[in-house]
Amino acid sequence: MAKVAVIGAGSWGTALAIVLADNDHQVKIWARREEQAQEINEQHTNSRYLPNITLSEKIVATSSIESAVNEVESIVLVVPTKAIREVSKEIGTYLTKKVHIIHASKGIEPGTFKRISEMIEDEVPAKYIKAVVTLSGPSHAEEVCRRQPTTVTVSSQLNEASEFAQDLFINEHFRVYTNADLIGVEIGGALKNIIALGIGMTDGLGFGDNAKAAFMTRGLAEIARLGIKLGANPLTFAGLSGLGDLIVTCTSVHSRNWRAGNMLGKGLPLEEVLSSMGMVVEGIRTTEAAYHLSKQVKVDMPITTVLYQVLFEGKVPEDAVKELMKRGRKHEVEDLISILSEK
Repeated sequence: MAKVAVIGAGSWGTALAIVLADNDHQVKIWARREEQAQEINEQHTNSRYLPNITLSEKIVATSSIESAVNEVESIVLVVPTKAIREVSKEIGTYLTKKVHIIHASKGIEPGTFKRISEMIEDEVPAKYIKAVVTLSGPSHAEEVCRRQPTTVTVSSQLNEASEFAQDLFINEHFRVYTNADLIGVEIGGALKNIIALGIGMTDGLGFGDNAKAAFMTRGLAEIARLGIKLGANPLTFAGLSGLGDLIVTCTSVHSRNWRAGNMLGKGLPLEEVLSSMGMVVEGIRTTEAAYHLSKQVKVDMPITTVLYQVLFEGKVPEDAVKELMKRGRKHEVEDLISILSEK
């Protein structure tokens, strides 16, 4: 039995806390709002994020990060990417010994183009980090909390740290694989949100399954091109954090990125879409970061480019799809082969 802090009491953080409690770990979960922490402790629910789910009494909530991380052996960080630096810095001020930090957030930081693990290492003093691990894969919180079969992958620069995280989470409902490719796992998990936005947009425009299949297939090629350029293993993108996460995010009613893209395709302005969602849509921030990163490293990302234009430059969604369809003729795998030859 381990002492674990889950930092972030949204839907995914709460679902992971449920997995940990099922494994008989002592779980403290940090909620930003005191009233949310009180609800978890007194009613054993988190009704805003996971309605109709009863939480284990083993899950103890607090609105104090200092209290959450006190004397724990590992920290599971599950906050929006824009909050990673702020929260990581605060965590670092309260640690007194080395811990494993396992993050389950997905994104790339605009401006620096850093992955989540790099941002954490920037903000938490190295003397307090045993290792940073990422947990990623096709895993909607709404299904995990109901103990429906789910499979994910964990990755770290240290194999023993990946195996530590694997042992922490794995059970009969939640299967965990390890993958040594930290770059690929983080890039796959981040960029699939962009493609889900695009597929939601085509659905909102009234297009059918042909368009969905094309977007997913060419989107995966786009993810792989950038990932390989950054040093990822190509095979990672055929795995859980690549193809697996792409499928679930692009096809599920639980996907916030799909829902946001769907509303954009129906003609709603971005501001209205975001205000109606009530939760963070990571794909929007990641689109901005990936677009500028692709220009810097000279990787062709046509889907990301037109989505950036829709989100930040006012391009009409119908025109974006037409632009993609009218691109010059190409052999299907030539771009990926060229990137592989450069690696």
